[in-house]
Amino acid sequence: MITVELARDLVGAGVLWEPRPGDRFVIDAALLTGDVFWISDLTVEVHSYRGQSLLGFNGTTEWALDSVTLDQALWLPREDQLRELVGDRLESVHRTAEGWQVTYEVRPGYVHTVTDADLECAYARALLSL
Repeated sequence: MITVELARDLVGAGVLWEPRPGDRFVIDAALLTGDVFWISDLTVEVHSYRGQSLLGFNGTTEWALDSVTLDQALWLPREDQLRELVGDRLESVHRTAEGWQVTYEVRPGYVHTVTDADLECAYARALLSL
């Protein structure tokens, strides 16, 4: 799974999130980043209030939350979402002894490779260098 630090870096780089069912996120507060939530029509649902997207917690008795705004939530994109963001610049993905190697085109005729033990983190590092 992508790290919270890399997810923050993606936000800082301007990667936008439009929440959909199946998306993972954490609440970006000191004591809450260890708890990962998934958007689902049954537990966490996207609502719109006064033109702002809210993540509503439905029936989660362990949480004293009704909803949080997107600026309080930190998206943890999945491998398929990160791969889609890298897009047609993706050249190859290989498993190596060091982890996952992602090769991508930075600009026409110039490719770069990043390696990480986690595939999602490797995709995120590639995306951050574009």
